[in-house]
Amino acid sequence: MVGREVLWYAAGNDKFDERITSVISQARSHRERFGGVVPSSVSDVSVPLGEMMLFKRGDEAESLRQACHLTADGHIEAMRFTQPGMWEYQVQAALEYYWRLGGSRRNGYGSIVASGANACILHYEENADQIGEDDLVLIDAAAEVDGYSSDVTRTLPANGSFTGPQRTVYEVVLAAERKGVEMSAPGSTMRDIHDEATRILTEGMVDLGLLPLSVEESLAMHHYNEFYMHSTGHWLGLDVHDRGSYRVDGQPRPLEPGMSYTVEPGLYVAPDKAEIELTLLEYDLDEWSQRRIRLGSTAAAAREAEEKENAETITHQIPKEFLGIGVRIEDDIYITAGGHENMTSSVPTEIDDVEAMCAEESLLPRK
Repeated sequence: MVGREVLWYAAGNDKFDERITSVISQARSHRERFGGVVPSSVSDVSVPLGEMMLFKRGDEAESLRQACHLTADGHIEAMRFTQPGMWEYQVQAALEYYWRLGGSRRNGYGSIVASGANACILHYEENADQIGEDDLVLIDAAAEVDGYSSDVTRTLPANGSFTGPQRTVYEVVLAAERKGVEMSAPGSTMRDIHDEATRILTEGMVDLGLLPLSVEESLAMHHYNEFYMHSTGHWLGLDVHDRGSYRVDGQPRPLEPGMSYTVEPGLYVAPDKAEIELTLLEYDLDEWSQRRIRLGSTAAAAREAEEKENAETITHQIPKEFLGIGVRIEDDIYITAGGHENMTSSVPTEIDDVEAMCAEESLLPRK
């Protein structure tokens, strides 16, 4: 859109940035010869659009709510449907068939049905393995309604019962998820939620013997990244990772009514993590992020690698009973004036409730 002085354009794409610059240059030459209007400035349209997309009210909120409710119903059916011996893609098909019947024309993103150690792969989308008798199945999948996407993850036991180690890891993740949902209210921030969830997860890692140092040391040195390597949530709406700034004037943005986002802590103990090497280096993630902007990613990465290389390291053996266990629990939150609405709370998260749902008869035929 071109005004008399400002060209609004979603900057940040190298190919199109060059094209826009070229067009402006040509227009300037044309103006000098023949007159006309050439924008005197270029403004990034993604900034005001991001602000508009960040708040959902009225019909927008209702469409998002419908997407979440339909997604939740599909996850409930997946708990009933899943059995050992099935293929991951069959569970995916059951979910997506249920959503199509419910009126969703498409998914919000590529469905993840990850059994066993596949759950330790964050963006696993092959969905090609057979589900084992004692596997956990991590399902991260969602329906879209009117262009608005949900984003839900549940982790369930294929045979209907958690093993002891699975239960222990699951309870740590559930405690972090519960706390993140509880903290969701106006005035809180997503950074607050992430920090508190990370602390709870780290306490669990130390208690389980996944990390050898104290909780405070493990947090300061970010050793939890060995088993928890993503943030606790993101904006949700027209895109599953919706637009909108997470900081204002350099500070974490306070939550306001109309905002929607996910709460999704997890723990992933990959089968090849029998032994880990930990660097004994305390650092501030924000400072390192700022340095990447100042120096560029390549130079900053080289500086980080140098600092880590000069630090002491220790090795740590991981309790073998936890190897191959991956758990994530994710709900969709809408901030209200008085607190929040958990739009996907109908899908069980408590262990007893999950096991009870897995024991129910599926509404869909398995053959």
